[in-house]
Amino acid sequence: MSISIWNSVSGMDDLWDPQLSPRELHFVGMICALWASLEYEIFEQTALALYTENPELNSLPKELNGMQFTSILTLWKERVVDTAAEERLEVLREQHAAILGLKDARDALVHGMWEWSPSNLVQINTIRIKKQTIIRYHFAEKDLEQMALALHKINAKVRFPMGLIDRATVLNEQGSYMGRRATAWLSGAPVDNDGYPVGPAPK
Repeated sequence: MSISIWNSVSGMDDLWDPQLSPRELHFVGMICALWASLEYEIFEQTALALYTENPELNSLPKELNGMQFTSILTLWKERVVDTAAEERLEVLREQHAAILGLKDARDALVHGMWEWSPSNLVQINTIRIKKQTIIRYHFAEKDLEQMALALHKINAKVRFPMGLIDRATVLNEQGSYMGRRATAWLSGAPVDNDGYPVGPAPK
């Protein structure tokens, strides 16, 4: 469905309405943000492992250069997961399996074509074509919420496989951590009702 809104600068703008509820949009956005954060963390861990093995390394291997996440994930398992200390090994292997288990659903959300059906209004559907195969996924709001929660947990365990022990180690090595809202509050930056920094609209 297309909708029109009045823009004080350019007049009437025609916009596309994705037909998603605010909660659905929240969870879809959270999934995208958490997946991006996960990709970066896995890339960084893998690159650090390669550099630790070979400090003279002056170029990235093709798996990291091409930025295909499946290739990076394979290299991460080989160089980080499978070489981890015994107390971390099983947790990291579980996260690797969990990431693979969520990847198709994530790809469906990010790369699929969205639609909804009058016969099931609580469900959103995605369709994508890969290697001449039609792939369909169906998501209710609860599915999106559970996927976002799973990615929250995976992100934490990939970074801190031993939980509070690893968090304490990082704090001891790097010092205290201050989040975005706390930094905005202490610096006197303008914030929104949720405490996040706000600024002028982009020109």
